[in-house]
Amino acid sequence: MPIRFRFRLIPFVVTVLLVVLGIALAQWQTRRGDQKQAIETKLLQREADATVKFGDGLQDIDQLEYRHMALRGEFIAGWPVYLDNRPLNGVAGFYVLMPFKLAASDTMGDSYILVARGWLPRDPADRSKLPSYPTPAGMIEIEGLVRRDFGHVLQLGDAAPPQPQAIMQNLGINEFAAASKLKLQPFVIEQTSNTEDHLLRDWPRPSLGIEKHRGYAFQWYALAVMAFIFFVVTGFRRGSENTSKPAAQRPG
Repeated sequence: MPIRFRFRLIPFVVTVLLVVLGIALAQWQTRRGDQKQAIETKLLQREADATVKFGDGLQDIDQLEYRHMALRGEFIAGWPVYLDNRPLNGVAGFYVLMPFKLAASDTMGDSYILVARGWLPRDPADRSKLPSYPTPAGMIEIEGLVRRDFGHVLQLGDAAPPQPQAIMQNLGINEFAAASKLKLQPFVIEQTSNTEDHLLRDWPRPSLGIEKHRGYAFQWYALAVMAFIFFVVTGFRRGSENTSKPAAQRPG
């Protein structure tokens, strides 16, 4: 009995769409994994570098990113902002952001860096209620990791301009500078040193999720392959079924 392949237009179109979609999404996940792998490589390289001090001449974010930096100055306690939807170990909470006035401001004009001081848990009964925490007064020294930004989460609609004590989903340096009228450096700091303020500083690595992206890429490639195989197998099966029917029973 001859084996014939029956071409059907609609299943073919659906198969092409699934294959294209699967390959496109797999490639996107692969690129995301490659980007995070590059970040992890840079992190490992720069973790071994000596801590830099602000004002040592390295101000280019490409040179500073993921390096540890030491700062001397004071927190501006009247301008805290809280980033929402930042869970830690499965617990909902906030990042505490606060501008830090650099001691070098005395010689170079007022200059500030936006610092993520640490993490606070969210009150499950009242989202707007924040636990109290102390802010060091006067001149202090802190250390932290240089970042381009604090990361982004899904946000619906446009956010209101930042203001003291605001709870926000995302915050950019330029937005904060415009609202606070403070001259901010073009990078941010994730504080790692202890200042006895009861804030948690278990920051997630920006390279987190490399294996997850690799796994998603494999799943999307598998979907594309399975869609193609299903189209081919069902086409031959239906072709065989048609050839096995008596001529009077065949369609057409």
